[in-house]
Amino acid sequence: MTVLGDGAAALYDTGPVPGPGGWPVTYEQVATGNLPVVDQPSPAPRLSAGLRLHGEYQGSGFTEPKYIARRGDGQVVQLSRLLYLVASSVDGVRDAEAIAHRVSARFGREVSGENIRFLVEKKLQPLGVTVPEGQEDDEVDAPRSDLLLALKGHRVIFNERRTARIARSLAWLHRPAVVALVLGSAVAMDVWLFGFFGAIEPVLQVLDQPVLILVVFVLTVASLVFHEFGHASACRYGGARPGCIGCGLFLIWPSMYTDVTDVYRIGRAGRLRTDLGGVYFNVVFMLAMAGAYFATGAQFFLATVYLGHFEIMEQLMPAVRLDGYYILGDLAGVPDLYGKIKPILLGLVPGPRGDRARQEVAGLKKSARAIVATWVLTMVPLIIGELGYALWNLPRILTTMTRSLTEQLLGTGSAFVDGKIVEGLVGTIGCVMLLCPMAGVVYLSVKIGGRIIRAAKRSTAGRPRLRLAICALALAGLTGLSYAWVSGVTPKPLPKQPPIAPILQPGVPTEEPPPARRASTPDGPEDSGAPSDTVSGAPAASAGASAVPSAGATSPGASASASPSASVPGSPGQGATSSQAPTSAGPVTEPVSSPPASVPESSTPTPSESVPVSPTPSPSPPPASDPPSPAPATS
Repeated sequence: MTVLGDGAAALYDTGPVPGPGGWPVTYEQVATGNLPVVDQPSPAPRLSAGLRLHGEYQGSGFTEPKYIARRGDGQVVQLSRLLYLVASSVDGVRDAEAIAHRVSARFGREVSGENIRFLVEKKLQPLGVTVPEGQEDDEVDAPRSDLLLALKGHRVIFNERRTARIARSLAWLHRPAVVALVLGSAVAMDVWLFGFFGAIEPVLQVLDQPVLILVVFVLTVASLVFHEFGHASACRYGGARPGCIGCGLFLIWPSMYTDVTDVYRIGRAGRLRTDLGGVYFNVVFMLAMAGAYFATGAQFFLATVYLGHFEIMEQLMPAVRLDGYYILGDLAGVPDLYGKIKPILLGLVPGPRGDRARQEVAGLKKSARAIVATWVLTMVPLIIGELGYALWNLPRILTTMTRSLTEQLLGTGSAFVDGKIVEGLVGTIGCVMLLCPMAGVVYLSVKIGGRIIRAAKRSTAGRPRLRLAICALALAGLTGLSYAWVSGVTPKPLPKQPPIAPILQPGVPTEEPPPARRASTPDGPEDSGAPSDTVSGAPAASAGASAVPSAGATSPGASASASPSASVPGSPGQGATSSQAPTSAGPVTEPVSSPPASVPESSTPTPSESVPVSPTPSPSPPPASDPPSPAPATS
């Protein structure tokens, strides 16, 4: 501080004189304590760590131009033109006034330093674009969009430099002449594989050999990696800069991803090429596998080709955030289709809330609005229907999955204990294939339930009657659903079936358990206390060998299972019917035939015989001299 003058007269000298080391003040100001308040210059704004400004969103479906920025944590934000100009002028050196001059020249309208400070503090800082004032480091803790069907737990496999190098070496595959050649070859390959060779035969051969299953599994993982190179190389071919390639969890399934955020600045055609680049490289990979088959004759390469078709179909589904979802979004020019579900549905509701939603939807072009509305009105009922169907069948799903997983774990453990390493490894793959859907169902149920509860709390805040009504409705729905589960109204669990691919389920029985069959007589319902109609001491024969009763019986008689040591002479073959004399009413304990001497011993089992039973006053024994008449064969 510099004080002017020396003495009493100087108190009335109010002219400020600058001095070294401080702001000029007078003795009067010092004596009265009324020192001037000087505004300190505000520090220059700084961008957050890792922020990238990608420029204008080319081919946008919005009526107003949108600009894309990507934070260091991977979150992509949309900015207006004014906010983008402010962010692009922030360099950590310019203060608000300097930024205001720069933005005014580019925006075409006068922007003051106070306007810049307001935009930085109220608009850019909440989005995580700039660092809050007073913070030393450049890391920001900005909110992220909590996407339900998004990739979680990112891990980088190929960094940006390696990805760029690989993409540059594969970009020639996207030239139009090469694309036409590849697609024509793929059509010829499919015609030959499905029309002449038979696509299922290589798959059956692989299922018969555990080692081949492991080989096909490795090739399938390789095709997934090659799929991501297709996205990166297409991005590079279009003039954009691909980012890293990594992996993560989609719901609960391990998945891979490629950072192609820079593709938003190269136009709609370039984005669609990038979206389709993955499945295009799947086709290239399948052609390479077909070439390997012709070179070696190994059919497991064709099994990989067959499975590649299912991978392509899965990727093209627009319901979840796979390639089909982004293809549809780029056709509409809307990067986040799920973000438009709420305004589209609320726009159907009359009233002020619906008016606000319709204003948000009005920001889309007419063509984009039609595409997005069609997608929303198609996918929302489909998703709700799938969730309702899953809830209705929940006991059935849980019982079947628990039984299958228990058998799978026990069989795989037994394979390792017995020293069958290859079978155990294949069984481990089967365990993963069972665990992932189960964990995905649990994860999705918890996430959806939490979101519904939070949404209900927000919408009923300060409205106790509405909250009480919603709680009562939810309780009634859960009560009815629980009653349906317990009372058996919902479908029963699936019966145990032999595995379709036994090699994936070591130790699991491959034979279907025989159904329980009980006999009844024409006299009435079967008496559980009556003796069995099976020949004493004889095991039951194989199913499907039941014969037709003789003429005169009004209904099928009691089935008598032939013993392994007894066969009827004169029987024409399996399913033959023996013409017998009627016996007295009641359960039959042994078949009636010609004299015992004519029944030879046999060491092979025969089909069961159906012996007619009809009530008569007295038994009529057959004559001893007549041989049994041959019965007509039945199919």
